[in-house]
Amino acid sequence: MGKQSIKQVAANRKAFHDYFIEDKYEAGIELAGTEVKSIRQGAVNLRDAFCSVKDGEMFLYGMHISPYEKGNIFNKDPRRTRKLLLHRREIRKLQARVQQDGYSLIPLSLYFSGPRVKVELALAKGKKLYDKREDAARRDAKREMDRASRGRY
Repeated sequence: MGKQSIKQVAANRKAFHDYFIEDKYEAGIELAGTEVKSIRQGAVNLRDAFCSVKDGEMFLYGMHISPYEKGNIFNKDPRRTRKLLLHRREIRKLQARVQQDGYSLIPLSLYFSGPRVKVELALAKGKKLYDKREDAARRDAKREMDRASRGRY
């Protein structure tokens, strides 16, 4: 078997700022044809997206896929709810973690794996304001140390 190419289309960088990422999962996504064409053009936004389990199925809410310009009547609602494709046991496991421990399911990235569109999901816990400040301070300190070490040589 040949190795499938992976081409990232969109990333949710804000998720790393707002959440502690505990675990990552890969899921397929149910899309219409015009949505796939629009994703190929990079017209997708994951910023306010989140996942939830309803009736034993996983759904993705808030992901915006811009309408395909040549799609006319076949275009779907840009913010419609989309079904995620995971194994039943994975869905049950994730649902249990989300209900018990106060975790959230956040999409991190959207990419093509061969001809299929995949979503990278994260089991994440929300950061408090002081956690965000601490991360910013750590990042600034590292930047200062890098500058200082480069300046001496």
